[in-house]
Amino acid sequence: MTEITAAMVKELREKTGAGMMDCKKALAETNGDMEAAIDWLRAKGIAKADKKSGRTAAEGLVGIAGAGTKAVVVEINSETDFVARNDAFQDLVRGVAGVALSTDGSVDAIAAATYPATGKSVAESLKDAIATIGENMTLRRATLLSVEDGVVATYIHNAVADGLGKLGVLVALKSTGNKDALNAIGRQVAMHIAATNPLAIRAEEVDAAVAERERNVFIEQSRASGKPDNIIEKMVEGRMRKFFEEVALLSQAFVINPDLTVGAAIKEAEKEVGAPIEVTGMARLLLGEGVEKEATDFAAEVAAAAKG
Repeated sequence: MTEITAAMVKELREKTGAGMMDCKKALAETNGDMEAAIDWLRAKGIAKADKKSGRTAAEGLVGIAGAGTKAVVVEINSETDFVARNDAFQDLVRGVAGVALSTDGSVDAIAAATYPATGKSVAESLKDAIATIGENMTLRRATLLSVEDGVVATYIHNAVADGLGKLGVLVALKSTGNKDALNAIGRQVAMHIAATNPLAIRAEEVDAAVAERERNVFIEQSRASGKPDNIIEKMVEGRMRKFFEEVALLSQAFVINPDLTVGAAIKEAEKEVGAPIEVTGMARLLLGEGVEKEATDFAAEVAAAAKG
């Protein structure tokens, strides 16, 4: 039996917003499994799905570079937001994004590529920048999308400079139609992706493990109603259809025109583009996503330092 510690209870409470006793009970019921405890709380209606909390450890910038049928988004982290406002750091992120366009988009390939401003590799140039700027920096993530015919539209939310911000989106649209019109609808779809963070382009592309997890939560919630199994099955199927509509890009209500789904809006845009449009890829990088920063008690740190 796993010991349920106060730190575990605190972490679960921060992730779900549930009460301390509910969190303790959830961890006890799931033998300390954090993800299972989150699902247990959701099944009981105590916690909402995917609630995030806490500050991220990563500061820095997301940078985008594009060239018509190809675009890349990169994330370079620094220790403080102050460095992200530094011109030298911004030039570095912009430069690395430009270099990334000539690679396969993987972090290893980008790190090994030559950085024109220094004549050294990107990895070596980052080390030099660390020595100059005085903060640790890492190339954390990157995604490159391309199409044979069409555009890869880009969007930076709340840009701090050209092509730089804290949230970057790419969306690849395959089409033989007018590229300016195609890029216009692509940018709107990219803005939508920034706002809604879909899990997949189409319902059938949602990760099977994610879908199964949702189904199990819905089953537990439906059983609490006391209805017969055949009714519960229909309830779960209905909720799963709604789930797929909410997390798959093409079936989501378009944020720019909620009367249409994204798929319907793209279909409408085909008239202006002059040819069919197919969404072949998307990428969304939010600075520091998935990296939790350990909370510290500053007053306690000062007190400890004063003692010794």
